[in-house]
Amino acid sequence: MTPKPSKFLIVLTGPTGVGKTDLSIDIAQSLSTEIISCDSRQMYKEMNIGTAVPEKEYLQKVKHHFIQHLSIHDYYNASKFEYEALDKLDELYKDHDVVLMTGGSTLYIDAVCKG
Repeated sequence: MTPKPSKFLIVLTGPTGVGKTDLSIDIAQSLSTEIISCDSRQMYKEMNIGTAVPEKEYLQKVKHHFIQHLSIHDYYNASKFEYEALDKLDELYKDHDVVLMTGGSTLYIDAVCKG
């Protein structure tokens, strides 16, 4: 018998404007977990227009990671995101059995899920 994994990563992806934010907050609240954002534009503090960064009221409902934590002057890529997101997952799995990752950057999703 194969043992069942004890920790899970739920990935919610899709294009801008399809309702990922509302759904991810509903899921995260129902599972009492946190959200890792994998949107390659929402990471930047200076990019507020055209990136659909969640409103502050949404960010206060559920803890989000990788939202506006970089400057556009910082060098960043999928490899760095993979490294940082995997570290964050290790940290979050200490308190949560399930973590939610959401966004539209499939390159970043693949970096975390497939290496």
